[in-house]
Amino acid sequence: MIADLIAALPGVDFITDPALVRQKSRDFFWYSPVLKRQLNGATAEAVAMPRDEAEVVAIMRECFARGVAVTPRGAGTGNYGQAMPLKGGVVLDLSRLDQVLWCKPGLARIQAGAKLMDIDRHTREKVGGELRFHPSTKRTATIGGFIAGGSSGIGSCTYGMLREAGNVLALRVVTMEAEPRILELRGDDIARVNHAYGTNGVITALEMPLAPAFDWVDLIYSFPSMLDAARFAEALVASDGVVKKLACVVAAPIPQRHFKAFEGLIPEGQSVVLAMLAEEYIEIVAPMLARMGGQELYRCETEKAAVPLYEHSWNHTTLQALKTDRSFTYLQTLFPPPHHFETLAAMEARFGDEVPMHLEFVRYGGAVTCFGLQLVRFTTEERLEEIMQIHNDAGAPIFNPHVFTLEEGGMKRVDASQAAFKREADPRGLLNPGKMLGFEDPHWEPSSPRPHYLFGSIGEVEEILE
Repeated sequence: MIADLIAALPGVDFITDPALVRQKSRDFFWYSPVLKRQLNGATAEAVAMPRDEAEVVAIMRECFARGVAVTPRGAGTGNYGQAMPLKGGVVLDLSRLDQVLWCKPGLARIQAGAKLMDIDRHTREKVGGELRFHPSTKRTATIGGFIAGGSSGIGSCTYGMLREAGNVLALRVVTMEAEPRILELRGDDIARVNHAYGTNGVITALEMPLAPAFDWVDLIYSFPSMLDAARFAEALVASDGVVKKLACVVAAPIPQRHFKAFEGLIPEGQSVVLAMLAEEYIEIVAPMLARMGGQELYRCETEKAAVPLYEHSWNHTTLQALKTDRSFTYLQTLFPPPHHFETLAAMEARFGDEVPMHLEFVRYGGAVTCFGLQLVRFTTEERLEEIMQIHNDAGAPIFNPHVFTLEEGGMKRVDASQAAFKREADPRGLLNPGKMLGFEDPHWEPSSPRPHYLFGSIGEVEEILE
């Protein structure tokens, strides 16, 4: 069937070498020992590499006619198996659709395969702007993959989550039908495809807002304890007049043991805040730092750093630890105010070095909020489940990074309207099959309903933060 498909598309480039196909069928799923066990054998039968949107449409048409599954892919930097084909078929590699189509102050139109680093370089030069935020994989990730599989990142301390109104302005999407359609989604319709893993449409282009481009500076501040560092990070994010892009807390001994780029810099026992500030605002922060018992250890222009500080934050904190200790995995946790510091203290006291603290302070639903991407010293899947349940019971809900479906991780509610859109845009269920349980089984319900979702309604966000 794959040979017939390739023959029907003589102008499209395909990869069929099994080793290369396997490589293009994988992402960073191995962060999770659970997903590593479940997904390690997942592979496509071929990789299609379209040059433009017309070739995307042709591939979708021919795959639909033959019942061939299609899994869209950017750079494969996700962590939950988002871009891994569960039912073979074709991986649709969009990396050749890599142009900034146009930009003007505050706005850019971009093809889905453009790398985030290249986008910022282009928009800085042309209009003095940059993307509002990016993942810790900025140097390799693509914009389409970030929107389809991500949720937040560097810049979220100012602009919130991807799902919040105004952070994505338009998505251009190709459907999976006998005659594929090209849809332009705006307003509320963006939520149908945002963080949907490419299950209900292939993103080919996006309109994204641009923030003013500043000369960013990486800073490491040290504190006697994790809670001292967390209080400073929260105060920094709450300082709305300070132009900032990162407020990350990493508790001892993670930076001392696993941040090789800063080996010997951070005193034993000290927890740190990793910050990115616009250069002009560093001196404004200094008095607050002194009042809260912190000390500046490191300062470097982000663009000149051998390893930028953002590659020690968000999901890269876990990666830095895995480079030196493969027994680590991680959590994704919300520590909602107003009792978050009490909860943090309780979890630190209970788990100690089994679950070292890593926190990201962000704007979420308009409030300053603390997310945890704690490391976990993995022993068994049963113990991992127990740790997550203890957090849930303590009022620190887990967004489970050890599952590969949209619903089970708790990031996105797949409601009737979203399942209906998939039936409309992908009636045979050929787009990234196996990732949307609500489509596979219309009667599926979670075993224990969640109180909220990162990609739920704004009302849910407001409720959990009250």
